[in-house]
Amino acid sequence: MAKILIIDDERSIRNTLREILEYEDYEVEDVDNGVDGLQLIEKKDYDLVLCDIKMNRMDGMEVLTEGLAIKPDLPFIMISGHGTVETAVEASKKGAFDFISKPPDLNRLLITVRNALDRGSLVVEAKVLKRKVSKVRPILGESQAIIKIKETIDRVAPTDARVLVTGANGSGKELVARWLHEKSHRSGAPIIEVNCAAIPSELIESELFGHEKGSFTSAIKQRIGKFESANGGTLFLDEIGDMSQSAQAKVLRALQENKITRVGGEKEIDVDVRVVAATNKDLLKEIEAGNFRMDLYHRLSVILIHVPPLVERKDDIPLLTQAFLNEICSEYGMPVKKISDAALEALKALPWTGNIRELRNMVERLIILSDKIITDSDVKAFANPSAPVAVTAGEASAAAPQTDFDKFNNFQEYKDYAEREYIKFKLEKNNWNVSKTADDIDIQRSHLYSKIEKFGLKRGE
Repeated sequence: MAKILIIDDERSIRNTLREILEYEDYEVEDVDNGVDGLQLIEKKDYDLVLCDIKMNRMDGMEVLTEGLAIKPDLPFIMISGHGTVETAVEASKKGAFDFISKPPDLNRLLITVRNALDRGSLVVEAKVLKRKVSKVRPILGESQAIIKIKETIDRVAPTDARVLVTGANGSGKELVARWLHEKSHRSGAPIIEVNCAAIPSELIESELFGHEKGSFTSAIKQRIGKFESANGGTLFLDEIGDMSQSAQAKVLRALQENKITRVGGEKEIDVDVRVVAATNKDLLKEIEAGNFRMDLYHRLSVILIHVPPLVERKDDIPLLTQAFLNEICSEYGMPVKKISDAALEALKALPWTGNIRELRNMVERLIILSDKIITDSDVKAFANPSAPVAVTAGEASAAAPQTDFDKFNNFQEYKDYAEREYIKFKLEKNNWNVSKTADDIDIQRSHLYSKIEKFGLKRGE
């Protein structure tokens, strides 16, 4: 049911409008002056305002201007007994949806009200859709690390230098890559993303370079690869540390020569692509282990950008939380919920192993499960972080289960025991969803399967 506010200093007009609108099943409130009207607009969520122009205490045009400053998308229909073309034009310029003369014509009033309400709904929908399809979200944060990242992006983006973005899962590596593209001279061309960890090693070359018809069993037609699709734009190689050795060699050649060859083909194809890569792994350690090519690393890491985990930028949590509150409440079409200072402090105290992604999910959960104001009690009750909140030494000794350390013959036995119990706890917490658990504890899914087999873990044991 749409909620309408009437602001008019004539009781008879207010009563007439209320009677008409309530008969049409609208929820109506009314006040006799603009000052009280603005206070109600600030406190409550209305779908439409009907406002007189000539009033005591505050002129209707002032109400219109200040009301739209408070709620920019709130439709206003202005009403006046002294209507002129000039007045209607002025109201329209200030943002009014329409102008109606007194006494209002019943049919025109109802049509205008319906149109204004429809327009308000469309504005909200359009904002939600625009946000969903928007190419780039802002990089939020005022910590020194984030300021440095923004400055680096501004310096590097206009060049064609290759960039390697490092950081933990969920910390915002993709966002950095998208801003590098958005601020470059290639922004008019596409940014093509390839998640190297999500593509089987036997298909990664076809995905990157394309293939010719008949080059392998399932190649029933020619396919254009990501390098060609990104021609003139940016190719974002996410989780580059998981790329197979053979694909690494071909990527290295493509970067050296700016040419590719499709799988099963012989023709060399020129490509003009800027490559931005990202990984959550320490590539220098991967090089030592023989899993990553040193020459490819040096080709990719002309510029290094490290995105810090959320635990290293906890002062940004209030800003991020408020942004997520605004965004998610808008998507749900509900009033923005408030959050107490104590709740923000409680959020800052959490360990945040899932970083920004975990914070957004948590804010969404709090919006759904909390009342109008999110409190620290709500955070403790509903946040369900991926690891327990830090406690004092005294609390830890009182709360921690006592372990019989004498049963372990050496340190390795104790480490295996602790690892087994930790993985078991995480699996049970995630209802034995292996993919979610692997993401939660930041290891590869195949690695987690190996651990489950190693420790003989079984569901429901």
